[in-house]
Amino acid sequence: MGSIYRVYSRLLHKHPVVVQSLQTGTLTGAGDLLSQFFVEKKPATQYEWQRTARFFAIGTFFIGPSITKWYRVLDVKFGSGKGIRALKKVAVDQLVFAPVFLGVFLGVLGVMQGHRPQRIQNDIKKNYKDIILTCWSVWPAVQICNFSFVPLNYQVLVAQTFALVWNTYLAWKTNKDTVVPEPQEKLTINK
Repeated sequence: MGSIYRVYSRLLHKHPVVVQSLQTGTLTGAGDLLSQFFVEKKPATQYEWQRTARFFAIGTFFIGPSITKWYRVLDVKFGSGKGIRALKKVAVDQLVFAPVFLGVFLGVLGVMQGHRPQRIQNDIKKNYKDIILTCWSVWPAVQICNFSFVPLNYQVLVAQTFALVWNTYLAWKTNKDTVVPEPQEKLTINK
């Protein structure tokens, strides 16, 4: 286990955005998979691998790079450590970054789902308030611990490990009204 940690740390040091983006994509895709099987209770025959691939792509190419850069901005602006520094980071993270980020996330997801602009706008209107209120009920506690005790290079991993639960919620919330058609049985005529 120690050698895995050393390899991970070395790669993280050399390629922080790539490593954190890939781990975020993996955990975001895993959240969708958990949503489909354990929350939505879909049978394997109704599993939507394209949906999981969308979440993986959003995690890898949007969420991972965004939060990696954002955590660095917070660290430069407020420094590291406990107390007031961590509280300032959490306040700015939750009151500035989260509202904008979640709106953009919902828009990006809608585009990747192939929805028209009007549908995307309606989905955002329908889901945004619930998602941001849920965000504010769970993420401040996670982030106060993350920003207080976790070194900067590992903050994305810690946040995204907790986000496995969050991603499961987002996958469910953003897909709960989507209807998957039942497979059609062939009609046979008895002679």
